[in-house]
Amino acid sequence: MARDVLCNVESCKYWDEGNKCIADTIYVIGTEGEKASDVDETGCKTFELRG
Repeated sequence: MARDVLCNVESCKYWDEGNKCIADTIYVIGTEGEKASDVDETGCKTFELRG
C-alpha cells in the first residue's frame, strides 16, 4: 500500500501542505463504470469541502 497519497485539491478538508492527502481511507470510483482506461475516467469520492 502507498505510504504517501498525493492530492492537489486545496479545497478538500483532507488536503495538507505538500499536496498530501491525510484521509484515513480513500475511495476512488470509475466515472464510466467499474473499468477505467486512464486517470480521466476516475474520481475521488473521499472529497469533503474544507471549511
